[in-house]
Amino acid sequence: MAEKPPTACTPQTALPIIDLTPFLPISTSLYSTPQAHLVAKLTTAAALNCACRDVGFFYLTGHGIPEEQRRTVLKEARNWFINASKEEKEAIKRWDIGKGPGGAGDGARGYQRVGENVTGGLKDWHEAIDHYRPVPPTDPPYAPIHGPNPWPSLQTHPTFKPTFESYTESCLSLGHALLRALSLALHPSPPKEDLFIEFLHNPFWVMRIIGYPPLSSSPEREGVSCGEHTDYGCITLLLADNTRGALQVRDKNGGWINADPLEGAYVVNIGDMLERWTNGLWESTRHRVVHGSGNYRVSVPFFFEPDWVARIKPLECCLAQTGGVPKYDEVMYGEHLLSMVLGNFMTVPPHTPPHTPLPAIEPPRVGGEKKAPALSAEAGGVSIIIR
Repeated sequence: MAEKPPTACTPQTALPIIDLTPFLPISTSLYSTPQAHLVAKLTTAAALNCACRDVGFFYLTGHGIPEEQRRTVLKEARNWFINASKEEKEAIKRWDIGKGPGGAGDGARGYQRVGENVTGGLKDWHEAIDHYRPVPPTDPPYAPIHGPNPWPSLQTHPTFKPTFESYTESCLSLGHALLRALSLALHPSPPKEDLFIEFLHNPFWVMRIIGYPPLSSSPEREGVSCGEHTDYGCITLLLADNTRGALQVRDKNGGWINADPLEGAYVVNIGDMLERWTNGLWESTRHRVVHGSGNYRVSVPFFFEPDWVARIKPLECCLAQTGGVPKYDEVMYGEHLLSMVLGNFMTVPPHTPPHTPLPAIEPPRVGGEKKAPALSAEAGGVSIIIR
């Protein structure tokens, strides 16, 4: 007889490790009977429920993405950040809507220089390329987030674009599998893997390719590499190099847990949309990056999101577990994303030193919590955006 899955959670002092293998397409061949397969799925789902309830972060193994592909992604990112010229980087920079060559800015997609992003009123010490799910092409000026993704030159970096396009497809497949597992975590009896399927016909996604110079290279040698925040979407799949002591996660007691890299695993966290879906049963956890080592750190977080037009509100099964009263209003995901990425702009002097406090702004409330602002620059000034 198959062993029953665990039903109780134990307190976490480090990130739990969860194996997603039972939810991969190949998994049916690994179990002797459908019942054994179901028990394996329920075991994984129970572990996910504990992780999402108690920490909001976990290591994910058995994800099905080849290690060679993951290494290639990090290698391409590092090579570009280290070797691309200033002119190459500026050629794909993010521009505000209607700005830039030919008025092609969409306010979101493209490269940001070191020190341009701000969280919690302080500049973050990293550079990045932000890409979003492609949308049907139009002519500029573009609607917010509706421009093309700018890519490094094929002449100088011929393998960059195909590497990341292939990796995006792998992450989308993983995202679907993980959402089936999270569905079962919320509804194990009777077992349901389709709670989210109606929201994932054409899931939106965001991918950030990030390079972190050592904080010791900052003019003021203080602050953080990426300030404390929660993620505004569904789930984040973090691929990072082997730098330790950089990513830190808030625990339930207000302290910090180091989310050091685990070989072969992703660091995964839930975002504000899952907090809303679960009516707060699972909370989006605050985290930050403090890169105090002397190396150049590289990470590639992939944000797997609902459909642009998906309307997100507490699920009935979660309302039943949280007193029956919705704690969150319904939102359309795309509108929520726009409010995060493009809301509350303001301009500050273009040469403000990194880690200089900026004037306070009032960010919108999401999931019952105010979000920290982030900052992105354009020629002649720096614009605060909500990230």
